[in-house]
Amino acid sequence: MSRSELRDELARLILGGELTLTSSEVADKGGLSLEDGQRLWRALGFPDTGEAIAYGDPDVAAVATVAAAIETGVLDEETVFRITRALGTTMSRLADWQVSTLVDQVEHDVEGGKAESRLGAAVSLATDAAPGFEQLMIYAWRRHLAAAAARIEALGAADEELLSTVLTVGFADLSRFTSLSNELDDSTLGALVENFETRCTDIVTAHGGRVVKTLGDAVLFVIADAPEGARTALDLVSQISSRDDMPDIRVGLATGSAISRLGDVFGPPVNLAARLSHVARSNRVLVDEATAATLGDEFDTRTLPPRPLRGFGNVSPITVTERRGFRSR
Repeated sequence: MSRSELRDELARLILGGELTLTSSEVADKGGLSLEDGQRLWRALGFPDTGEAIAYGDPDVAAVATVAAAIETGVLDEETVFRITRALGTTMSRLADWQVSTLVDQVEHDVEGGKAESRLGAAVSLATDAAPGFEQLMIYAWRRHLAAAAARIEALGAADEELLSTVLTVGFADLSRFTSLSNELDDSTLGALVENFETRCTDIVTAHGGRVVKTLGDAVLFVIADAPEGARTALDLVSQISSRDDMPDIRVGLATGSAISRLGDVFGPPVNLAARLSHVARSNRVLVDEATAATLGDEFDTRTLPPRPLRGFGNVSPITVTERRGFRSR
């Protein structure tokens, strides 16, 4: 097979069929409105696909499952989407973890002559190993679910080689969260944090980024393209700060080589993004020089006086705003 044929075959094996449908078609066939179909897609952790051909029969079955769960009333709509979001977040991290782990196996198969290329080795793994591990994944989930249920009942209530790549890392956190948390009861505080995480995840994934993890009052996300990272950060500030039920937000962005491992990311840009967010004013975006250097005419930047950032010495943060006359995509 050619490289393109191998790539198509790998996608078909992983997804379980050909992609022949648009988002509106798969929502209609599955029994959801387009709006709820897009909401489901985002809850699972994927950006909107517009009218691109990106779905197949397995996607219709998934949409139909959600539609049936809502229609029967066994679970209310909000609970269905909360469960779906938890599933999407977990599976995203699991998939990254698995692919990182399989890199060594793919390289071993190529070096040992079992496959002519990495794509060929990946196709072989998808053909021979994936079905068994899919069953193992379901088994492990059921065992963990049973263990979690047992814990609640007991309480009396309901690789050697790391993958490194250049990424733009974003760190968004809530302003005045410590003082705010002292003013709210546990229930209200929990709802605030969940709402913040939900809003951030929707916005980040809509821009093609990925939420890596949440840290209470902060969300760590990554995106491959620095300008899109800036658009994401500005969109976060715009959408969250405009809500009466949400506090102000501040965002730090840094670009550089980061290591992806076990569903998490590590490296200097991760730490620098966190430091920048901590010194940003409310509803502001601060970036490092590497990020600012990639930004085009749609952004205005201004270099601030240097200040000490723990672990990085004196750094001059750069503010980013959308230039008047441009609109974020």
